[in-house]
Formats: sequence, C-alpha cells, structure tokens
Amino acid sequence: MLILSALNWGAFLLYVCATLAAGHYLYTKDLRASRAMLALLGIGLFLHLGATAARVAIFWSFEENRFFLPVSSFHGALSYMSLALAAAFFVIEGRARLGILGALILPWAAASLGAAVLFARPDMAPLAPKLRSYWLNIHPMLLMTAYAAFANAFGVAVALLIQERQIKSRKPTELCYRLPPLDELDALNARIIAAAFPVLAAGLLMGSMWSLSAHGHFWVAGGKECLSLTTAAIYAAFLWMRYGAGRRGRMTVYVSLMGFAFVLLTFFGAELLSGRHSYMAGGK
Repeated sequence: MLILSALNWGAFLLYVCATLAAGHYLYTKDLRASRAMLALLGIGLFLHLGATAARVAIFWSFEENRFFLPVSSFHGALSYMSLALAAAFFVIEGRARLGILGALILPWAAASLGAAVLFARPDMAPLAPKLRSYWLNIHPMLLMTAYAAFANAFGVAVALLIQERQIKSRKPTELCYRLPPLDELDALNARIIAAAFPVLAAGLLMGSMWSLSAHGHFWVAGGKECLSLTTAAIYAAFLWMRYGAGRRGRMTVYVSLMGFAFVLLTFFGAELLSGRHSYMAGGK
C-alpha cells in the first residue's frame, strides 16, 4: 500500500508539474518548457503505470478478483481515466507537436488522478458477484478510453475558440501567434472525435451485451444509460455535420463542447443517479 500511494502521488505531482510547464510554454513559447512538459509527462506516465500494476496485484490478492481489472470503484475509474487521458495526449503531442495545448488538456489528467488519490478509496475488497464478468474488462475500459480522447478534443476545441476570438479582435494578443492556425485545430478536433466515436459505440454495444447476458434485457432506460446514448448522439451529430454536411467553424465546435459536457454528466452522473451503474463508480 505504501508503494502504491508513493507511485500515485509521484505521478500526480509530475502531472501537475507537466501542466505548469505547458502553461509556461503557452505564454513564452520557450521550447525548453515544451521539452520539460513532455519529459515530466513521460515519467509521470511511467509511475502511473507502475501504480496501476501495483493496484492490480493488490486487487488480485482476493481470489474472487483474479483476472478482473480494478475499475469498478470511483478510484479505479478516475485513475484509469487520468492514465488514458495523459497517454492520449502524449501520443497526440508526439504526432502533432502541439505542446501549447498541454495547458488546456493536462489539467484534466492531473485533476482526475488528484481526485482519485485524495477523495476515493482504492479497490481493496472482493468484487460483488454481479461484477464478476469478463465484460468488466471490456465495457468500462472502452468507454473511459473514449472519454479520455474526448477530453483531448475538448482542449483542442477551447483552443480553437480562443484563436478565433483572437483573430477577430482588433488588438490580438501574443497568444494569437502562439496557438496553431484555425484549420489545423479544426482538423485535429475532428480527427480525435472520429477516432474516439467507434470506441464509444463499441463500449455501449458491449454494455448492452453485458446487460443482455446478466439481466435478459438489451437496454434499460436508466439515467446513466440515457446520458450515454445522448452523448453518442451528440458526437454522431458532430461527425455528420463535419464530414457529411461539410460544416466547419464555431457551430461544430459548440456541438463538440456540448458532447464533452455530456461526457462529464455521464461519468459523474453515476454517483448521483440510482441504478445499475451506481456501483460502477462507488464500488458498491
């Protein structure tokens, strides 16, 4: 437990430092800050992976939990979300070299892991019988991976709106010359959502299959289920507007931002809504 706590805290502090380095790069364009951000993030990811491995080992010390992943509690869900979000940005940064966006994206990774460490208990108990299914290793992991990608798209969308406002301003600030061009941000936002949407759809389908095998119902109109379906519908509308109707600019950005708002409602709504998914967040 001591090693797990140390690894979690180390990863959290490194994510915070990477966020600060990204913020410094945003306002100075100092390439050393960008390199520091990537290095700190890489080390943080390494420690976070180590913490995840340690948590899996402790989780598997209960015979009932063998071969299941520890994502059934709020701590596990937040920790995996943070890991996936940071890893997704690490990959995007490696490909697109848009380190300036780290100031808008990495705070989510730091906040998620910080909340897991400070406010949520690790998964240190036998799984409830209703969770002992191979679907546990598929359904929530797919959804949280998609949510992490959408968080990255959110950061890109915010940067796009800031840049658009700067360009239209009579007195643009230095930030206008530090952010990427509008077309580049718009294309990146669309590519991230286009890549994440099939993962989201697969996660919802796997959840329906789990429901069918466990309860005999393919779909139950609970609060979490309806929020998930609404989230998928919003991102489907975005993709249709962007690729089907050829729409670009502010309207599509607002749709993508609304989609992420529903991602947050869906993820945290399980803590507030009763139903079959409430135990997924609280480990009940």
